[in-house]
Amino acid sequence: MAATFKGAWPFNLQSIDGRDPVRVLALDIGEVRVGVAVSDPQERVASPVCVLPASEVEAHAASFRRVLEDWEPELLLCGLPLTLAGEEGPQALRIRAVAQRVSKQTGLPLEYEDERLTSSEARQILRRQGLNEKAMRGKVDMVAASLMLQTWLDSRHADEREE
Repeated sequence: MAATFKGAWPFNLQSIDGRDPVRVLALDIGEVRVGVAVSDPQERVASPVCVLPASEVEAHAASFRRVLEDWEPELLLCGLPLTLAGEEGPQALRIRAVAQRVSKQTGLPLEYEDERLTSSEARQILRRQGLNEKAMRGKVDMVAASLMLQTWLDSRHADEREE
């Protein structure tokens, strides 16, 4: 796992709107697995971290608590699988329920991001790197979480530039 900077920054990292940047933990919640990604402290870059069994994330098991301790996030971002028409279906309702439980267990504020097609995009990226379906199995979810988080980060910084 990458090292994290835990000291005081020697320069001001406030965003344009005056709020302090935070480290964001992104979850791509599936029925079997959960992809995990994090942002850098400046909210600029998303990185894939790991894939955990969904049951361990939902149970707040030691493996998930270790991710929380290692990365010290201040915000939880969960992917919301909207339909191609942009509506919430039964899967999105299930994800919302799981995400709200995880948020409550961790004490982290919760936001959502549309995660349509991130798994497909993640598979394409991993194929281009030469991975076959078997080798991709453990990686797709964390890459998808990273893509979803990067989209969210980029949109926040685009909003800041417009103000």
